[in-house]
Amino acid sequence: MSRCFSFTGTKNWCFRSTFTRSGLRSEITDLKDGTVMHCWVPKTRKDSKPDLLLIHGLGANALWQWGDVIQHFVPYFNVYVPDLVFFGDSYTTRPERTESFQAQCLMRVMEAHSVQKFSLVGLSYGGFVGYSMATQFAEAVERVVICCSGICMEEKDLIEGVFAVSDLEEAGRILVPQSPDKLRELVGYTFFRPPPVRLIPSCFLADFIDAMCGEYVEEKRDLIRAVPKDRKLSDIPKLTQPTLIIWGEHDRVFPLELGHRLKRHLGDNAHLTIVKNTGHAFNVERPKEFIKLLKSFLVDLQPPPGSPASIQSKLQNT
Repeated sequence: MSRCFSFTGTKNWCFRSTFTRSGLRSEITDLKDGTVMHCWVPKTRKDSKPDLLLIHGLGANALWQWGDVIQHFVPYFNVYVPDLVFFGDSYTTRPERTESFQAQCLMRVMEAHSVQKFSLVGLSYGGFVGYSMATQFAEAVERVVICCSGICMEEKDLIEGVFAVSDLEEAGRILVPQSPDKLRELVGYTFFRPPPVRLIPSCFLADFIDAMCGEYVEEKRDLIRAVPKDRKLSDIPKLTQPTLIIWGEHDRVFPLELGHRLKRHLGDNAHLTIVKNTGHAFNVERPKEFIKLLKSFLVDLQPPPGSPASIQSKLQNT
């Protein structure tokens, strides 16, 4: 059967061009333990700028999840955009599948590029990894943004009906889709107002799957299985860094209750901002609002509008 024009390949080329024009280069770091990490790093690092790490989620690779964001932050930061293990050009022969291992790999990449202190943003699964980095390497991580990541989920939540999909194996089949129908299902779960993917020819969806989800399928599903295993709220360490939590109001992957749970867990050190009329993929549904929130917290060093600290600051200035 003849193949459709590869939209995925074209979009991938466009994102690579965006990264390159933004002053980043593709770099491979061999960690010498069976793990190889790919990361987009500054062509020329400037000591006058702070450093920022952007961590993608399960949906695709670093290019696709940060391609529309980096141009807004390279004027202010030395930006580092890695592929997590089993995504893009990063992989390992080691058996570890935890977010703790992913965090250690990313930290070794940052150390390889002589980055001593940085802020980070983690999307979905990337938020689990970023949270782990911030707890393991607290002296290196300065500010943290967690985006729709169920950090405070517990293993028991799977059987107590917290999630729309409570069966881990089915969740793995949806989150790492291997058929156009499963990809359509994934889009339905991640968007509040899903684009009309049922009208998109299956060959276009199959092209995306081949490019983004065709490799390390079982390894990626192992990453999903590892997240809730033996997870208890009482065992989750609290961050000491200023933290911004961003959540889509109608998230069906990680329900908003988990955002409130994380805010309660972290207390006054964290701010929760809810993006109205969006789902799990709020960064795609409301990109301008997403970038505005990030800039306020990371560039202007301000709490989000409506938070107690923001309101107190306004009162003090009146």
